[in-house]
Amino acid sequence: MGRVIVVTAGKGGVGKTTVTANLGASLAKLGKSAVVMDMDIGLRNLDVVMGLENRIVFNIIDVINGKCKINQALVRDKHIENLFLLPASQIHSKDDVDVNRVVDVVSVLENNFDYVLLDSPAGIEKGFESSVAPAKEALIVVTPDVSSVRDADRVIGIVESKGILSISLIINRYDVNLVSKKKALNFESIVNILDIDVLGVIPEDKAIIETTNMGEILVNYLPGSPSAKEFGQIARRLEGEDIPIQLEKPKGFFGNIFRRE
Repeated sequence: MGRVIVVTAGKGGVGKTTVTANLGASLAKLGKSAVVMDMDIGLRNLDVVMGLENRIVFNIIDVINGKCKINQALVRDKHIENLFLLPASQIHSKDDVDVNRVVDVVSVLENNFDYVLLDSPAGIEKGFESSVAPAKEALIVVTPDVSSVRDADRVIGIVESKGILSISLIINRYDVNLVSKKKALNFESIVNILDIDVLGVIPEDKAIIETTNMGEILVNYLPGSPSAKEFGQIARRLEGEDIPIQLEKPKGFFGNIFRRE
């Protein structure tokens, strides 16, 4: 059976959708079959990030309501053969989602894919509940600011209460120059506050915004960029490789290398 992982956070705007798309693509580039599910019903964005909005015919609500089969709603990525999107609906609300049916859909997917990544909406309301219910693992995305870390701490507690014990952290938009000037939380502070394993640290990278606006996945379009390289490392760590987390060097300072315990 495949691995079912919810990508979530307490605060909006931390980059969950970008992480989901790029991590799914990175796993697929390793030869794994992956499906990314947009669980932000009513406000779907994963299709835009992947440049697949014009290819959508059906969505997860259509599957749940029996209007189509799962394979009819899956959209294959433009460039990677073994990467698929299951889009959200724009004309429904999160209250239209039957959590039990979402679990049923995911159970079918996990028998056919190596990875199922659920892109959770912001907050901890019903959309969050629907995303967490079928998951066996969780990735918590944070940015190095106090409000993001505080909200993530609460989400970690909720996820644990749902019986998900495999929880890892991805620190996104980590700007070592801001950290060196004490204008952002540093790596050690974030880890000490949240006290969970760190799967990766994605550096601040303008290329992410540029590729998103172009409807291209970063790891496909600019595989040599710092963030794309780190997404690749995160995928390999998910696969069990013991790869040290290396932070970029701030200008005028020596960088540090942190290894997961």
